[in-house]
Amino acid sequence: MLNKTIVLGVTPVKRAFLSLDVAKAEKEKIMEVIRGIYPGVVKIVDIDDVVPDGIVFTADAAAKSIDKLKAAGINALFIPFCDFGEEGPAAMIAEAFKGLPILIWGPRDEKPNREDRGYRGRDTQCGIFAATKVIARKGVTYSYIFNVATESPEFKTGYTNFLRTAAIVKDLRGARIAQIGSRPVGFESVIANEGDLVNKFGITIVPISPSAVSDMADRLVAPSDTNAPPNPFEPPFVKQMVEDGRKEVDHYFGEMKKRYASIEFIPFGPPPPGGINSDESLKRVCALKAALKIQLEMNKCSAAAFECWSAFSAWRGATPCISLGDLSSEGYPLSCETDVYGALSMVILRAVNLYEEAAFLADLTIRNPRNDNSELLWHCGPFPYSLKHPKSSAALRNAQGQFYLKDGDLTLCKLGYDENTGKYWLFGGEGKTCSGPESSGTYVWLEVDNWKRWEEKLVFGPYIHHIGGVYGHYLGALREAARYMDMVFDNAHEQGIYSL
Repeated sequence: MLNKTIVLGVTPVKRAFLSLDVAKAEKEKIMEVIRGIYPGVVKIVDIDDVVPDGIVFTADAAAKSIDKLKAAGINALFIPFCDFGEEGPAAMIAEAFKGLPILIWGPRDEKPNREDRGYRGRDTQCGIFAATKVIARKGVTYSYIFNVATESPEFKTGYTNFLRTAAIVKDLRGARIAQIGSRPVGFESVIANEGDLVNKFGITIVPISPSAVSDMADRLVAPSDTNAPPNPFEPPFVKQMVEDGRKEVDHYFGEMKKRYASIEFIPFGPPPPGGINSDESLKRVCALKAALKIQLEMNKCSAAAFECWSAFSAWRGATPCISLGDLSSEGYPLSCETDVYGALSMVILRAVNLYEEAAFLADLTIRNPRNDNSELLWHCGPFPYSLKHPKSSAALRNAQGQFYLKDGDLTLCKLGYDENTGKYWLFGGEGKTCSGPESSGTYVWLEVDNWKRWEEKLVFGPYIHHIGGVYGHYLGALREAARYMDMVFDNAHEQGIYSL
């Protein structure tokens, strides 16, 4: 169900009286480079079929380009300047897509003008300075890459960061987030403002009862009754989803048996007569995952905030923890403890790495006794198995994973809402994994540049004890996405309010 495609409109521009041949050569060079960057994620919509040579320098060409890109339903816009460009047509196109991520850029000129020899240069940088004034006057938010060569690493980095930004904005705006159950007792910190999310971002919170999930899970492990009359209140496609879900349960059960060196189920109350059947309990865990996925797909939700341990810990001996991580690996991030802003943080992280790896949501727990700039990112067992360290043994205890995550660089973020000002904040920072004491559950030790500064920001900002993580360096894209979403970007590497 997850749409992993970014539809990018590209409208090259040029100055009317400057060389068309030179502009065409620059355009072809630019298009060749961008078509080779994340071709499996980015669908490029050009204007070659509606504008001669696919380059805009008149209002008529701008209007035709706008019509085509609107019909294509683009998620982002790139306006490359092939020379000085034309302010009016460029601004006309940008204004038509106000609110979308818009990239302005042009390649660095190789040499200055030489008019005494009958040659007029491109003056690309000069034209961008002029056009961005007009675009900004129209209230358009736009992104920019420094004036560098098309084939340079700086351009590729900037362009890729723009794609990451576009993915975040696309996935957040209009998102449908399932809220499965209420918040656990005592968790006032996870209260979310549903109405404000709808008004500001078009984000809808879809309530789903825990009983709907558990009933579906029961159905997936029950014998199939081909003679049962159809349910008149159930859409016909659900029957096929149930049949597919049963196959998925069997496949997942086999995978789980291979993954874990030990699988243990401990009764939450008095042990049942004859003890616990581990295979039956594991089958229910697998059914719970499949049931969650079915509910998300039935309700057209891309992520969920889940009342986990407080709603499901006693459901026939099956907790949902490991299901959350494995669904995240499949592109459906689920946050623990009904943390809606945690789920949205995972949506952001899933998008910022262009869907290459799963995100995880951790508790911020204790400082590393061996390293003052290190913190334990932990939770009882919901981290994605796909992120497990290759040297970590893996156990399953009451469907809670027991392993630590792989080594690497990490980007952390958390969306927060300040009820006093009505502003959304996006905390972001980068660090790396490091060594630390062993722990139960799923965990990883994070090392940062200055943990005290991070701690101050997390205490004084509108956040809670949860933080999202993903492997890689994405701070720049997070900062840019916050600008488009009108959020306060809270950079962990810049000093905020001081503690005592």
